[in-house]
Amino acid sequence: MDDSGTMRYQFGSGTGSRVPLCATARQDFRIIDPLVISPDLDPAAPPPPTSSGRARRWLVMYPRAVPLVIFFALVAITALSVFAIESNARARERAVMREYAQGVAAALDRSGSGFSSYLRAGAALFASLDEVSPATFDNFVRALKLNTEYSGAEGIGWIPVIEARDLDSFLRSTRARQPDFPDIFPAPSSGTSRIAPVTMFAPATPLNRRALGYDMYSDAARAAAMAEAEVTLRPAASGRIVLRQETSGTAPAFAIYMPVFRLAGSQDERRLLGFVYTPFRAREFLDAAIDREGQGRFGVRLYDGEVSTGHLLVAHSIAGDAKQTVEQEVTIADRKLMLVIETADAQVLSPLSMVTLMFGLALASLLMLLARLLTQQAFEDQARLAFFEEQHSIRNSLTRELNHRVKNTLANVLSILSLTRRRASGLDDFADSLEGRIRALSATHDLLTVTDWGTTPIRAVIEAELQHFREALGDAILLEGDDLELAPNDALSFGLAVHELATNAAKYGALSVPGGKVTIRWRRGDDAQAETSWAEVEWQETGGPPVAQQRRRGFGTELIEKVVAHELRQPVTLDFAITGVRCVLRVPVRRPADFRIREKDADRRVVKP
Repeated sequence: MDDSGTMRYQFGSGTGSRVPLCATARQDFRIIDPLVISPDLDPAAPPPPTSSGRARRWLVMYPRAVPLVIFFALVAITALSVFAIESNARARERAVMREYAQGVAAALDRSGSGFSSYLRAGAALFASLDEVSPATFDNFVRALKLNTEYSGAEGIGWIPVIEARDLDSFLRSTRARQPDFPDIFPAPSSGTSRIAPVTMFAPATPLNRRALGYDMYSDAARAAAMAEAEVTLRPAASGRIVLRQETSGTAPAFAIYMPVFRLAGSQDERRLLGFVYTPFRAREFLDAAIDREGQGRFGVRLYDGEVSTGHLLVAHSIAGDAKQTVEQEVTIADRKLMLVIETADAQVLSPLSMVTLMFGLALASLLMLLARLLTQQAFEDQARLAFFEEQHSIRNSLTRELNHRVKNTLANVLSILSLTRRRASGLDDFADSLEGRIRALSATHDLLTVTDWGTTPIRAVIEAELQHFREALGDAILLEGDDLELAPNDALSFGLAVHELATNAAKYGALSVPGGKVTIRWRRGDDAQAETSWAEVEWQETGGPPVAQQRRRGFGTELIEKVVAHELRQPVTLDFAITGVRCVLRVPVRRPADFRIREKDADRRVVKP
């Protein structure tokens, strides 16, 4: 308390001795090494080996890092082992896929070579005949004993090559032996020089008869294969085509053509008579060659030349995306096809990898636990001693803080007692005024105790001081404002001001008559240049009796204008308008770091590893 009788309450920051915080009270602590204070340590005994002593000190200094390093090292070794096992497993899987691809490629080659041999035999037979009649063709096919059910081939056909000018005579002679032979399609254009219609085909099923009369030269892929066969004198396979027998018109297929020549004159000149050919449906051709044991496990794709979507002939896909692929080149009648074997690799890890992984993780966890146990006891001893020393420092700090607060509280009481005595008109008035103000101070103390002398909301301070008024008057008091919190010193001074305003309103103002109202509003101040933010609290009375303009200066006015304004270090505005008292106070809104006495128990608890 200063010479003027005004109470000065500086929370934890008096001009005399300062109350140390718990955070700074530990700055003189001595780090206790459990290795030094061990009761079993004999000064005369020889020191432990350097390597073991260094290892134990590392365990004490880094109680969390060392177990984690051991764990992650073993995990890394386990991961490398699993990687090696999986690499070997994938290499074995790739070898199996390669072997499977070679088996499928060999089956495709056997099927293609077998039908190429049939075509060579047919070419040799037809080259020796003056004319290929239906009877001769049928006898040849029966002699072959074709089994097209499991090979993918549709059969064997005969294609004579004729000049465009001889088309009419060809149709007359052909229909003389085959009355139902159709017209040539597509119809030859005026610029066509040669025509190659399908004349005979076996077996003569209704679907196969759809190919009779089709001009092979009308399709570029077929014409290219026939031209190649004519030049090389060997069977030649076409690219991707669609068979005339195909009703859907989309199933991919290919055909093998073998030219038939006849020697003319004495110069060994050859004349092209036509072609013996065999069409293949790509899917059935591949299905006949696929190893049944590999179906479902491997996917198979057959491409015409390069591996791309536009060259895909047929595919047996697998579920999911392909993880591994093996390519195998296949040659069918001088045409290169590409066979692709793929697997989804659905199994994430092999059984051996799973066992290795589980064993490695279990071993790493066990060793980490053992290292953890080795460091736990030493660290706990060190932490326990440090905790005891910290508790002793906190106890001294609390004792000094309690002494400081008791002195400040007594100074508050003496200040209130002195001012009340000066303004009291009698003993009863003195007792009633003193009791009310002491109760106001006590209510704010109780509220600060609940909040552990931390920040206290403005609303809570107001409600604590006006509790008995609000219970009696109900809606006559209106509170409105943001969620702002006050420091303990500021809350005490602000609570005294609210009590004095409420007492004055109950005796002479708006709360003394029915219909009177008191509105309390607060908001955060908007002065950005101020060092400390503040809250502006407005007390407004309405509906009460007219305020007398001639009045004596009471204790409440002095308390608010002098004591409270001085303690809050902010201006106070009191307006005794005839319509009702209006008071505007500015209350500092401080940061917790500006007034914190000590850390909470949870914050100063020793953290264990």
